[in-house]
Amino acid sequence: MTAEQNPVPSPTPSPTSAATSSAAATAAAASGEPELLTGSGAIIRTLELLGVTDVFGLPGGAVIPLYDELMTQDAIRHILVRHEQGAGHAAEGYASASNRVGVAIATSGPGATNLVTAIADAYMDSVPILCITGQVFSTLMGTDAFQEADIVGITMPITKHSFLVKRPEDVPGAIASAYLIASTGRPGPVLVDITKDAQQKTAPFIWPPKIDLPGYRPITRAHGKQVQAAAQLLADAKKPVLYVGGGVIRARASAELLAFAELTGTPVVTTLMARGAFPDSHDQHLGMPGMHGTVPAVLSLQEADLIIALGARFDDRVTGKVSEFAPHATIVHVDVDPAEISKIRTADVPIVGDAKDVLADLTVAFSAVLKTTTPDFTEWWSYLNGLREEFPLGYSEPTDGLLAPQYVIKRIGELTGPEGVYAAGVGQHQMWAAQYIKYERPNSWLNSGGAGTMGYSVPAAMGAKVAEPDRVVWSIDGDGCFQMTNQELATCTINNIPIKVAIINNSSLGMVRQWQTLFYDGRHSFTDLNTGHGSAMVPDFVKLAEAYGALGIRVTSADQVDDAIKLALATNDRPVVIDFVVSRDAMVWPMVPQGVSNSYVQYAKDHAPTWGEE
Repeated sequence: MTAEQNPVPSPTPSPTSAATSSAAATAAAASGEPELLTGSGAIIRTLELLGVTDVFGLPGGAVIPLYDELMTQDAIRHILVRHEQGAGHAAEGYASASNRVGVAIATSGPGATNLVTAIADAYMDSVPILCITGQVFSTLMGTDAFQEADIVGITMPITKHSFLVKRPEDVPGAIASAYLIASTGRPGPVLVDITKDAQQKTAPFIWPPKIDLPGYRPITRAHGKQVQAAAQLLADAKKPVLYVGGGVIRARASAELLAFAELTGTPVVTTLMARGAFPDSHDQHLGMPGMHGTVPAVLSLQEADLIIALGARFDDRVTGKVSEFAPHATIVHVDVDPAEISKIRTADVPIVGDAKDVLADLTVAFSAVLKTTTPDFTEWWSYLNGLREEFPLGYSEPTDGLLAPQYVIKRIGELTGPEGVYAAGVGQHQMWAAQYIKYERPNSWLNSGGAGTMGYSVPAAMGAKVAEPDRVVWSIDGDGCFQMTNQELATCTINNIPIKVAIINNSSLGMVRQWQTLFYDGRHSFTDLNTGHGSAMVPDFVKLAEAYGALGIRVTSADQVDDAIKLALATNDRPVVIDFVVSRDAMVWPMVPQGVSNSYVQYAKDHAPTWGEE
């Protein structure tokens, strides 16, 4: 199917509104003539017909016409954020928790550029978001007008596509095309920049619009011979591994993955972006690979003779030193994006296709191979189970008497359960949350994997709670990350979005401090934030929470942890912020130092060699 033939998503019924289902629309439909709408009205109507029900945004001069019409309708809920970056991350959290397209709106100039970090984040992690920005009048473009910025040019490297709209009649086609591009193939962010005069002028609203996207032809069905070759390789292998990436979650292919894994009996590892794609409780799951992965997961890839990569991109945090990664493995690489295949590690069997369809095809093909071949992974599983017994995931209690952050995060997961949603910031707490919470379902783990964006957690949790209001949503954040976007607590309070925030407060930029300890002889240069134990505690997170209308709690000892979490779980009339004051000396283990082979994975600091430069 070509992009020209791709249908616009079917309209979703929604409440009537003055802007989108007015008497004028009824009259126009009766007369057979298209309704005249302003460009702003066309934006709203198009979003409604695409099934969008929630948007995050902040008004400014170049989007006043749009905001003027937003207040006259009730089909789309607009959530007023306190910073445009918050709108972008909220759209990401909304999309990642629900598999729907998240929408963010900002004005021109600095409003649009404040979205750039979230757009780049969504691009790295293949998150489907639609960003709508206002632009100065078309007659002023190129004159350095007030609050003018070439946001289309700025975002070109970090979007799947960017549109510039100067005429009201082009609005429906641009937004419908953007929605289609964001949500098909490899998902990602798309930006639509609309001039102020295009928002103000009127034009006939024609639906569905013609979508003409020459060259955009996402491939979903894989080549049958490649699938058969992969199935035969797996049957003949002695040490195979299914290397599962975030693409499996984006493809909604978890059920197909489970069926294929159980049919084949192959070990499974799930990357940081794929946590929850395969149940942690499943006996075939070895855990997370990579720099801070479990020893069995890391070494299974390193020593495999066959790796089937599913929606994964051989990221440097997984491979370590690429030239020494999995030296004896044949590579089957499945990805919907052909640009990823053989980009980092040459694929012996490249398979371009949607993970959901490819896994279904692989299951059928492997079933056929079983009629003539009997796989035997007995020795492989014996070795891997030995690693599990020798190197279980664990941690040492801090010697300074303060809380172990791993314990705190583990209890959050245990008391909340697998139906919760957990959105992490970036750093040590992110790794501990990936390690110590058990993920049993997709879309339960949200994080900034590729970009590593501090400030992601609170607004992403906010977006996730809007998308999934009946789920418990935790923001697991660091004291550094939290200070970058905590203003969105105001958004949560005002809009009745009762997220739970767990600040893992080690009074420092923890991951940077860990690297300084290990690689820079303990020279902790500018990583002390003075927020925790024995410091000035600026800011006081409990007082800050209360100032934002949230419930603020401080926890300093292990006997307080459960009661605080239970109180947070029972409080649903406002956000909750728990300041867990933890030890700054806690480190993330296991660890593979940057730039070396994964064979050098270290279980704990006491078992690490003397490492040289990074």
